[in-house]
Amino acid sequence: MNIEKYHQIQSQLPDSTRLIAVSKTKPVEDIQMLYDEGQRLFGENKAQEMKSKHEVLPQDIQWHFIGHLQTNKIKYIAPYVAMIHSIDSESLLVEVNKLAAKNQRVIPCLLQFHIAQETTKFGFTLEECREMLQGEVFPTLHNVKICGVMGMATFTEDMEQVRQEFRHLHDIFQTLKTDFFADHEDFKEISMGMTDDYPIAIEEGSTFIRVGSAIFGVRNYQTTAISH
Repeated sequence: MNIEKYHQIQSQLPDSTRLIAVSKTKPVEDIQMLYDEGQRLFGENKAQEMKSKHEVLPQDIQWHFIGHLQTNKIKYIAPYVAMIHSIDSESLLVEVNKLAAKNQRVIPCLLQFHIAQETTKFGFTLEECREMLQGEVFPTLHNVKICGVMGMATFTEDMEQVRQEFRHLHDIFQTLKTDFFADHEDFKEISMGMTDDYPIAIEEGSTFIRVGSAIFGVRNYQTTAISH
């Protein structure tokens, strides 16, 4: 845990950008330590792990789901999740809407776009997203609120390529804002930038950066993340 680095990152952020501390695989003690420093936004990528942490940590934590979400896992996060960053299909959005309604909530969501060159990444193309937003189903989804876009850049040392991918996501955001969400004040978020590239993401207009290892240290995926 690098508290000094945490405060350094926070001091670099413009007013328009917020830090999501990515706490996946990390124990609740580490999250509590960062909470005690004033951090309230935490990101997880596994629904059951998020649920376990939510149950034992302070209730004013805003939990952001940032990983690929399977429809059968939505039930674990629907009652309390602050935002889902990874909506990558209409069918997923329909299921989130269903579980949100069941919990009498409107869940804020971001549309994930495939901006990287790696085929392993998930996300819409702009054409697919347009098709969804212009379709018959989307207007019926009253228990989800689309608040912006999310994307992950290619894992590369070529920072100019990363910059172009972030710029592309920003362009997608602007296109959607103009064509579909011009009257929606809540459509304002661009979630991009992680430990290795968040300074570039901030320069290109990110409103959420998702930083984990720079703060919590390198992850050990063999250890359990939950301890009491």
